[in-house]
Amino acid sequence: MQRTDQDKKPSLKSRILKWLGLSDKPTIKVYNGYGHHSRLTLYGHVLKLSPLSPRRYRKSFVHNTIALLRLFIVKPFKGVDVEMEWEGQVLRAKTDKEGFFKFDWKDEGQLEEGWKELVVKAIANGKYFAVSKGHLYVPHTTQYGFISDIDDTFLISHSSNLRKRLYVLFTQNARSRQPFEGVAKHYQLLAEGNTTIDAPNPFFYVSSSEWNLYDYIREFTEIHEIPKGVFLLNQLKQISELLKTGQNHHQGKFIRIVRILETYPQQRFVLLGDSSQQDPYIYEAVVKHFPKQIHAVYIRDIYQQNFEKVKDVLFKIESAGVPCCFFKHSSEAILHSKKIGLIGEKAAIAEMNAAD
Repeated sequence: MQRTDQDKKPSLKSRILKWLGLSDKPTIKVYNGYGHHSRLTLYGHVLKLSPLSPRRYRKSFVHNTIALLRLFIVKPFKGVDVEMEWEGQVLRAKTDKEGFFKFDWKDEGQLEEGWKELVVKAIANGKYFAVSKGHLYVPHTTQYGFISDIDDTFLISHSSNLRKRLYVLFTQNARSRQPFEGVAKHYQLLAEGNTTIDAPNPFFYVSSSEWNLYDYIREFTEIHEIPKGVFLLNQLKQISELLKTGQNHHQGKFIRIVRILETYPQQRFVLLGDSSQQDPYIYEAVVKHFPKQIHAVYIRDIYQQNFEKVKDVLFKIESAGVPCCFFKHSSEAILHSKKIGLIGEKAAIAEMNAAD
């Protein structure tokens, strides 16, 4: 009787890699996609070598260091054909040199709002060798959408200090990292502002952090009840590039924000970031190019050396007619959101009373 691939005993190499928390089995990573009937986008990576999901978490420097390093031990699978079925039609794409693929398509029918589950398959020699599920978000028709940075906007990261940033990355994990006080509540109020729980305002998380950290960041948001949303991150990095994690590529961040705004031209957006790096300048450029779509800008004040520069940038944004909030504590941002009508007055007052 002929043995199938599933019956075959794993090789010594595969067993060693599994012990190290790695897999040499081809894997498809599918990230949350987004769109509406005239433009839908789904993307991901196909990898020859990738980290396995953590089996347990420990409060250990060594364990967390190894866990972080493992996220950057990846080997892209380039030139692979990838296909997906949508409403009876088969869509195809091919991975680039980084193993990245992207589907862009239109829907001809009546598209229902909410999260959609999709199945993506990788093909070689006419056979599927890897399969993975992904999700695509079609936002409800609401008054506002929110585009938020991640590091030092809601996740304490010390982005302006490479030594501190790496220390936090190496010594903590997705379950031990902390958000800023009150930020989850602010985002929850924004998600439900001027709409209903069943039709929340959409959230997009745009960051210079790499796709290597996708599962890490997503788990963090789930644990701290930060609204579910779509992530648009930076290019996948190899282990040799670890020290450069989260640095530079700010032009790419601008481009990713532009894609969101162009996908939803009738939607008004609120931009949320921090003062540690380039968010104020990126948001100034976004306002300049899309003045009618930006309703407000929020910048968390976390880097004293940039205080006066950021104030000047926000003054220019406000002069263009877009309200700004430069704040240290999320309670200030909540009050400002109430003031400009992003959240209901009753919700804001109830939250402030609870905080007292």
